[in-house]
Amino acid sequence: MLPVVLTGLPVVVALLLQVHGPSGDELPRIFMRWVHFVAGIAWIGLLYFFNLVNVNFMKALDGPTKGKVVPELMPRALWWFRWGAVVTVLMGLGYYVMYILRPDAQNAKVPMGGVFIQWLGWSLLAWGIIYGFLMLVPGRIDKGWFIAVAVVLVVLIMSFLMIKTFTIPTPTGMHFTNKSASIGIGGGIGLIMMLNVWGIIWPHQKRIIAWTKANAQDGTPIPPESAQLARRAFMASRTNFWLSLPMLFFMATSHGDYIWFRP
Repeated sequence: MLPVVLTGLPVVVALLLQVHGPSGDELPRIFMRWVHFVAGIAWIGLLYFFNLVNVNFMKALDGPTKGKVVPELMPRALWWFRWGAVVTVLMGLGYYVMYILRPDAQNAKVPMGGVFIQWLGWSLLAWGIIYGFLMLVPGRIDKGWFIAVAVVLVVLIMSFLMIKTFTIPTPTGMHFTNKSASIGIGGGIGLIMMLNVWGIIWPHQKRIIAWTKANAQDGTPIPPESAQLARRAFMASRTNFWLSLPMLFFMATSHGDYIWFRP
C-alpha cells in the first residue's frame, strides 16, 4: 500500500495546487527520463556496492561460507545489475536521439543519422580497445596502474573525437548544443560500462558462481583458471567504478553549468 501512496503523492499534490499537467507530447519524455533515472540508480548503486562493500566482505569469508553466500547473493544482485545497465542505456539512448540529438541536427540542417553513427562508432571503438586491455588481465598485463592509464587515454581520445563530431561546420552556421556534446560523452562512457557488464563481468561471474557453488563448500582451493576469471571480472568492475565518475560529471554538465562546447 505504501508504494502506491508514495507513487501517487506527486499527482495528488499537483491536483491540489492546480498545477498544469504535462501534455501528450511531454509524457513520453517524462516517462523515459524517469525510467532512465530509476534504472541508473539501481545499476550504479549496485556497482558501488560491489566495489566498496562486497570485495572486502568476500575476502573475509572462508571457503565453506563463500559456498553458501555467493550462490544466493550474487545471482540476484547481478540480475538487477546487468538488466539495470541495459534499461539505463536503452532509455537514455532513446531519449538522447529523440529529444536532444534530433532537434540539434534539424537546427543545424545536417543528417542526424550520420552524426549518430559517428558517435556510436567512436564509443564502440573505444570499448573494443578497453576490452582488449581487460581481457589481457591476468595474462601478460596485470598491473592496475597500466590498465588505468590505458583506459584514461582511450576515453580522452574518444571524447576529443566526439567533440570534433559535434562541432563540425554546418550549412546554417549553427553547431550542436552543449547538451548533445556533454551527454554524448557521458553516454559514450555509459555505453562502454554496459558493454563491460555484458561482455566481461557477467560471463566471468557466472562461471565463478557455478564453480563456487560446486566446490567451495568442500574447502577446495580455487583453481588458477577460476582465479583468472575472478581477477578479470574485478578489473572490469573496478574500471566501471572509476568510469562512473566522469560519466556522471558529463551528465550533470549537460545544461551548460561548467562546459560550453564551441565549434
